[in-house]
Amino acid sequence: MESEMLWDPFALKDMDKAVDRIESAISNNEHILIYGDYDVDGVTSVSTAYLYLQSRGATVSYHIPNRSGEGHGVSTFAIDKFSQDGVKLIITVDTGITAGKEVDYAKTIGVDFVITDHHECHADLPEAVAVVNPHRLDCTYPFKELAGVGVVFKLICAVECRYTGNSMGECVRTICQKYGDLVAIGTIADVMPIIDENRLIVAYGLARMASAPRTGLMSLMEAAAYRGERRIEPPISSHHKNGKITSGYIGYTIAPRINAAGRIKSACFAVELFLTDKVEYADRLAELLCEANRERQAEENRITMQVFERIDYDYDFEKYPFIVLESNEWHHGVIGIVASRITEKYCLPCILISFDGCESDVGAQTDMGKGSGRSIKGVNLVEALCTCSELLPKFGGHELAAGLSIRRSDVPALREALAAYAKERFAQNPYENIIEAELEISPSDVSLALAEELQKLEPYGAGNPSPVFLMKDLFIKEVVSVTGGKHSKLIIGSGHTTLTAMYFSCSPSLLGLYAGDRADMLFSIDVNEYNGRKSAQLIIKDIRKAEAQIADEEKWRLRFKEIWNGAHFTAEEDIIPTRKDFADVYCFMRQTARLNIDEVEHHTILIGTRKDYGSHINFIKLKYIIRILQEMNVLGIDEYKEEFYRFKLHYNDEKVDLEKSNILRRLRSQQL
Repeated sequence: MESEMLWDPFALKDMDKAVDRIESAISNNEHILIYGDYDVDGVTSVSTAYLYLQSRGATVSYHIPNRSGEGHGVSTFAIDKFSQDGVKLIITVDTGITAGKEVDYAKTIGVDFVITDHHECHADLPEAVAVVNPHRLDCTYPFKELAGVGVVFKLICAVECRYTGNSMGECVRTICQKYGDLVAIGTIADVMPIIDENRLIVAYGLARMASAPRTGLMSLMEAAAYRGERRIEPPISSHHKNGKITSGYIGYTIAPRINAAGRIKSACFAVELFLTDKVEYADRLAELLCEANRERQAEENRITMQVFERIDYDYDFEKYPFIVLESNEWHHGVIGIVASRITEKYCLPCILISFDGCESDVGAQTDMGKGSGRSIKGVNLVEALCTCSELLPKFGGHELAAGLSIRRSDVPALREALAAYAKERFAQNPYENIIEAELEISPSDVSLALAEELQKLEPYGAGNPSPVFLMKDLFIKEVVSVTGGKHSKLIIGSGHTTLTAMYFSCSPSLLGLYAGDRADMLFSIDVNEYNGRKSAQLIIKDIRKAEAQIADEEKWRLRFKEIWNGAHFTAEEDIIPTRKDFADVYCFMRQTARLNIDEVEHHTILIGTRKDYGSHINFIKLKYIIRILQEMNVLGIDEYKEEFYRFKLHYNDEKVDLEKSNILRRLRSQQL
């Protein structure tokens, strides 16, 4: 760790005051309480601060509020309890910047506060002994994008320097060796930009995790590896301690399990995992976190489908470009993740509000709900909430993520206010969800050597994303469902080259592409290791039907119209259907109906008959088959969108003579 490349912790406003108060508390054996948040940043912040103060011999305990009971932030009820337990100093980590009233109350009963946070600051700061937050307007610290655990890292580096009298460089190296892994996990999980000193801290932390992971982290990595759930990197086990651990592995495999503790059970389980050095206890806690993550996934999927259905049914995007929805049936610990998925799909800011536990949607206007929001570039979520703060008893967060509380009666006013805010921002700066590629390459350019070269540029993350490449007109050989349909694996090729591509959080049904299709794809390149063998693997960022295939389909549409209007065609065009062609389409439709599906796309029939029956029906031929089956009353069908059919099978006792079809007779007469 090049500690001289990190900024001086004492450049943070109030850092000297915070250090003085903490040193005084340690010297006088005062009871210190670490008060944190229940997400990954909060858990790692609490763990880091607790472990350091414990190592100094301090009398220290910690508290993370229960999401379902206490909710986010500091409460006077909790302060009373801590005071009765003898607490004299509360250090907040990853929270507290809006706790002005609570800090004032604590003073009256002899409890001091040192606040460390990284969330956006309101106009009035709490009158604590010290408020350490790089986002303070009067703070000149050069780097503003520290995570909550990053601020804690700076704090204990400063405390260590004051205590030992050693150089700051020496103290930073010591703290990184002991706690760098926790700081890296919290920074990655909170989606802080992996630039400036964050990049150095994360790089060092990842290296420490790979070479000498702490007991709890080792247990969690092994538990995650054996579940067969999503992971980008190879599993880390006692037999593979030198495996490459990347920010992607932390963000997609480790962080969700830590987060799940606070969302579904209690964040204290995750803290205990990091505090323990007992392997058996760590293993039990790791399994508990994995179980909580599975519960979280199931609940997330349930809520997501409900929200999608509500939006697709009757949502007015023009009137409400800021999505605000509420329900009694949504688990408040999961709505933040669902809001992320909504924002990702519709490219609009979104707030979901849970009135979980309330009896009815009507006649309970004083019910207090908990909301979680996500936003897009150009729409600052905290700034938006500030414009309607009179509706919100409590709120806080970042530019792109925030939490709030609100009464049911105020939800319509919030929806209107945020819609007006979003319209104004979009008018000033229209938002486009664009992924830019570094370079267009061909399948033959992809190799393990290239993937390993790209790994040398890690750590990647927010602000420093992995390079994205473009490939066009790829042939999709196979689409495979992964992890129970949550993800998709594509086998793609061009010429003699075949590659594997993973599309995470996109099921084959949502993908809308099938074996036999051609596609244009944006992707990054990763190293996949399985059973000791390494290979290059593509990680799909976006994919769509190839422009070349779209152009071909448009030609087929025009040609169909020509033939339908009487144009002649040659036998080589293969337009006239055989009896097998009719049978294959009918069997496919019958099988679809048995699945209780009565809507199907033209393209789906083409691909389905090719896959299930080995058919070679082309675009125009299928158009005629559909119309002939409809004419002969084999199918009741309504083409209510272009090439999207709503159908009903008509079961006839007698065999249908397709030769009596007027459409088929006319078609045969047009062939040259």
